Amino acid sequence: MAGLTTGGPNVDVSLLYEVNGIARYAPDWIDRAVGLAGGYGILLALVVLVLWCWRGARRQDEATAAESFAALVWAPLAASLALMVNVPLRAFVARPRPFRQYAGLEVLDPGLQGGALTGGTDFSFVSGHATLAMALAVGLFVANRRLGLIGIGLALAEGFCRVYSGVHYPTDVIGGFALGTAVVLLLAPLAMALLAPVVRAVARAPRAAFLVRARGGVLPRPVDLPQAQAPAADQLPHESDLAA
Repeated sequence: MAGLTTGGPNVDVSLLYEVNGIARYAPDWIDRAVGLAGGYGILLALVVLVLWCWRGARRQDEATAAESFAALVWAPLAASLALMVNVPLRAFVARPRPFRQYAGLEVLDPGLQGGALTGGTDFSFVSGHATLAMALAVGLFVANRRLGLIGIGLALAEGFCRVYSGVHYPTDVIGGFALGTAVVLLLAPLAMALLAPVVRAVARAPRAAFLVRARGGVLPRPVDLPQAQAPAADQLPHESDLAA
């Protein structure tokens, strides 16, 4: 734990300098874009992705729509719970931000520029942004595999942006990914068992059913066309009839 807190000439620090060093040679507009994306943009994109998944889930049949809606409700709840776990974990590890220990880092996060850099209560491990992003992405994956993979890709990009911005070590990001994933998956069975009855009740409520299913939005099922049946044996023409 002491090594994590004090840092040192290790792979974690050297990788931080390698990634953050790209900012020295990149155009200013790229640095600003990465700072904004890592601070707010990617998290907002994940929220939009969850809402898009909800829009599509409402067009499914009742059972599938209820299951998807419960998973989508669990995604932000799990992300909030992961952030609550992150608060005492940060205080316990008490790892300072990398720019407080190492010189020459380019700090690109708008929320940590200016006077905010002088605060002494903001710790680094684990990354709250990485925790939140991966929890939303994995929760989305539970509801929709295809969109969930896109969300996981965005979460990985969020982690890169935090290291690029000079506000987190790589291990801070990895720890955030692990925390967000663990909270979502380990508690998912219990959460789904508790949420499923509530969602089914909402789906049956006339004024709230639109949250789970869109009116008239269910995709039509293929119609089974009547098939021609072979005539019975006693209805087949006999040779004597044909001869007549």
